Amino acid sequence: MQPFMDENFLLKTETARKLYHEAAKKMPIIDYHCHLSPKEIAENVQFRDITHLMLGGDHYKWRAMLSYGIPEELIRGDGDPKEKFTAYADTVAHAIGNPLYHWTHLELQRVFGIFTPLNKETAGEIYEKASAMLQQEDFRAQKLIDKFNVDYLCTTDDPADDLSYHKTIAAQGTLKAKVLPTFRPDKAVNVDKAGFADYIQNLSRAAGMEIKSTADVLTALERRVEYFHACGCRISDHGMDTVPWGEPSFKQADKAFQAAMNGEEMKQKHIDSYRTVLLAGLGAMYAQRGWTQQYHMGAMRNNNTAMFRRYGPDVGFDSVLDNAVAYNLSRLMDLQETQGQLPKTILYCLNPGANYAIGTMLGNFQQSGIKGKIQMGSGWWFVDQKDGMEEQMRTLGNLGVLGTFVGMLTDSRSFISYPRHEYFRRIMCNLIGQWVEDGEYPNDEAFLKKLVEDISYNNAKNYFGI
Repeated sequence: MQPFMDENFLLKTETARKLYHEAAKKMPIIDYHCHLSPKEIAENVQFRDITHLMLGGDHYKWRAMLSYGIPEELIRGDGDPKEKFTAYADTVAHAIGNPLYHWTHLELQRVFGIFTPLNKETAGEIYEKASAMLQQEDFRAQKLIDKFNVDYLCTTDDPADDLSYHKTIAAQGTLKAKVLPTFRPDKAVNVDKAGFADYIQNLSRAAGMEIKSTADVLTALERRVEYFHACGCRISDHGMDTVPWGEPSFKQADKAFQAAMNGEEMKQKHIDSYRTVLLAGLGAMYAQRGWTQQYHMGAMRNNNTAMFRRYGPDVGFDSVLDNAVAYNLSRLMDLQETQGQLPKTILYCLNPGANYAIGTMLGNFQQSGIKGKIQMGSGWWFVDQKDGMEEQMRTLGNLGVLGTFVGMLTDSRSFISYPRHEYFRRIMCNLIGQWVEDGEYPNDEAFLKKLVEDISYNNAKNYFGI
């Protein structure tokens, strides 16, 4: 029996162990998509206790606690921090097979040096030890980032944001990692969502211009793209959920825009045209500047109306959407390609049933002279677990070129989520190691080490140009 989560955790062969310990483990981290707060980074926040650090804002953990029947005051409510942590400990001890179990113990091991399994009985001692450590300077936000050898950290930012915290972080010069903004224009694209008209006023102020049409929206967004570019941004992100496709007509798009601004009912075909025109126009801006666009597809958000009204979005009531993505995605990317302005693109789908649709879409739009211009994104959200990551890499290996893969990201709001990179690297090394041990790939040690170093770090470094 292998010891619990020891140094060879998830590494089942000698080849896998060598690849991880001698190659992947040492590589820095490029966290090219996360939801960390630039404000908390700039203020170098000090966490009150381990509950504040580990459970604050983490909807993965909240969702599990609710499934275990924990009272709401101990999840998102104002319950006692130690009681909350104990409730989570009791939950995670029963969550065998859930990646939360591994993530939580990696966090305890790597951040606090605590190797005791977490459960209801051990929770009190672990709470006291970890919370006391968090009062030390070495456990403030910036030091936690530094601890994990992070080179680049890309936050998720609205086009109307002034990026003042990013400027503060850069001016401080105290953080080893470079913190860069990511352009997330969802509120400008989603013409059919509540609050669109109010958002356009915010965008108008940020861009310093009136916005009276779809063309004006694109002009305002381009001004903000220029501003973000000057602040070091090289990546955009789109939470698309469903992939739009409509007639790429400004006339049709304007019908949706004017209806939204006037609070009138919109036709679906006009909504689709507006979103198509916006995404094509944005893609052109990205391509002209060498940016990468990320498309996150296949989420069905805010399913529980009562909880949405009580807490708002992103609190644990989302799930996988089973709509087809292939046709609309093909048409949207083809429109950008036909115009000669398809940027580097990473495609993620929350529904693993779309893996082969995504994996085969890559080859349609690759470009001579650019390694892996169109990427299949790492297992994301509900697929961010051992089976999901293995399946994503197997699919990419079957249908594309795994050696060009840009690897892992955290997609997290937590300052201690960086062990997810370790988790990914162990899984990757185990998968590749097994192929070698099974005689499916030659045991060329130098080449294999370079391969896993590239997937861990080098490919992302070269791909994003940051």
